[in-house]
Amino acid sequence: MVEMTGAKALIQALEKEGTDIVFGLPGGANLPIYDALVGANLRHILVRHEQSAAHMADGYARIKRKAGVCFATSGPGATNLITGIATAYADSSPIVAVTGQVPLAMIGKDAFQETDIIGVANPCTKYAFQPRAPGEIPEMVKKAFYIAESGRPGPVLVDIPKDVQQATADMKFPDLIKVRGYSPAVDADISEMGKAVDILVKAERPIIMAGGGVILSGAFAELQALAELLMIPVVTTFKGKGAFPENHPLAMGPIGMHGHAEANKIILEADCIVAVGARFSDRSVGRFDEFGKGMSIIHMDIDPAEIGKNKSVDVALVGDVKSSLRTLVKMLSKKISKRSADNPWLKRRKELIQYYAETLKDYPREITAKKSLKKLRELLPANAIVTTEVGQCQMWASLHFDVIAPGTFFSSTGLGTMGFGFPASIGAKAAAPKVPVVDIAGDGSFNMTENSLAVSVLEKLPVIVFLMNNYMLGMVAQWQRTFYNRRYSGVHQHNCPDYVKIAEAYGAQGIRVGSMQELDKAIKAAIKSDVATVIDIPIDPDEDVYPFVAPGTGLKDMITGA
Repeated sequence: MVEMTGAKALIQALEKEGTDIVFGLPGGANLPIYDALVGANLRHILVRHEQSAAHMADGYARIKRKAGVCFATSGPGATNLITGIATAYADSSPIVAVTGQVPLAMIGKDAFQETDIIGVANPCTKYAFQPRAPGEIPEMVKKAFYIAESGRPGPVLVDIPKDVQQATADMKFPDLIKVRGYSPAVDADISEMGKAVDILVKAERPIIMAGGGVILSGAFAELQALAELLMIPVVTTFKGKGAFPENHPLAMGPIGMHGHAEANKIILEADCIVAVGARFSDRSVGRFDEFGKGMSIIHMDIDPAEIGKNKSVDVALVGDVKSSLRTLVKMLSKKISKRSADNPWLKRRKELIQYYAETLKDYPREITAKKSLKKLRELLPANAIVTTEVGQCQMWASLHFDVIAPGTFFSSTGLGTMGFGFPASIGAKAAAPKVPVVDIAGDGSFNMTENSLAVSVLEKLPVIVFLMNNYMLGMVAQWQRTFYNRRYSGVHQHNCPDYVKIAEAYGAQGIRVGSMQELDKAIKAAIKSDVATVIDIPIDPDEDVYPFVAPGTGLKDMITGA
């Protein structure tokens, strides 16, 4: 045992967990922690807003597939983290958020910058800790990482009163811990696996629906092995985009509100769905009472709470999806040999892709969202990492940007947090500094966290902001056109600000394009640049995202705009 302060114990505990980067902002209640950072083997990245700190930790976590760490002070610092924490919770992303708190004697006294952050955070964290003595910190940090990273990943909060940071104790850093009442499932039930095999052997029109759980588990090879053994189409949820290469001959892209038309159509024709790490969200399947009728549903998920939550299923395979897929492939291989690609079900896949390729036309302007994203995909290396903002830009990315390398695309899918993409891209760049990182953005969403340009420039983490700019809150405007007879309210941004000048003010590179040729040059320049680049791309404010499944309707009610 070694005597040290609680703050010093926190830093050493983080180092022992392999933490190399912390995203944060100091304040009165976490000053002892920042003092302990001096001389530590941690890189601290100073953010311009605590929400961005949580998003950066989230982006880092999604690339590293280990918990990202963020710091904030008490009161408003801690509450500013909450949107990022809730975003990570909705998307099952592991982060450990460490907040300062007023001294123990002042808790409950309405002290300056006091907030009951444990109470605030409980609904959107896997767990929230508050050590009451400095000697509790090492074990709590160990537990925080274990809970955040195991089972279904998610955020954990550690809220440390200031006097607990300052007090000293003999510290014991545990190598192993056990969390009472917490034992995530790993291996699926073999008898249930046998039922799944029997259903798949008999199915004539089976389909795989891959969700974000495939990416979290790193089950890319196993998913591809199952698809190629059965020779069946693969659709994804939007959260699962990137779980399966979208240039693969069995891929059909995302389903859902703004999914690919052919994917939305074919899943309704299936007689068996293998849902892998997907939660049957309303944005993916539409109306729960309509989706899946007359189909056998096999559901793989590590979280037993997801089984039967939105859809009743025929077979539940609770456990790590990588392990479950590996077992399923082994058991299926004993029953069947690899099926031929020349079968009626895959012919139907080709028919649907061809039909919608001819039916869904692009807008006639030279620069459109579709053309811009196709150009981006053409010029980016396959392993480039792409994040998105939220709104039309996000849905255009769903439709027109094909993800090739597994796990290189992510977005705020569950909470739909505007402002997520840019700070998340900086976190991703910190995790993978040698790989190009792009934030597919809209002006409305980018406006919310554009001050992170300072972080990108000063920390030498050059990312590309691919800004599809209609000076409009485009998704809200599209809904107002569609459902409110074009009565626009609160959506016009009136050509403000000038994004080239904004970029240059921060020391970044700003490029406004006026043609596809200029866009080509801008993307190439941005990839080579050693500073952040904002590419300002003009998009017609009336350009809509199609296909579209309206809220409260089913996939069969898809609007194509054709």
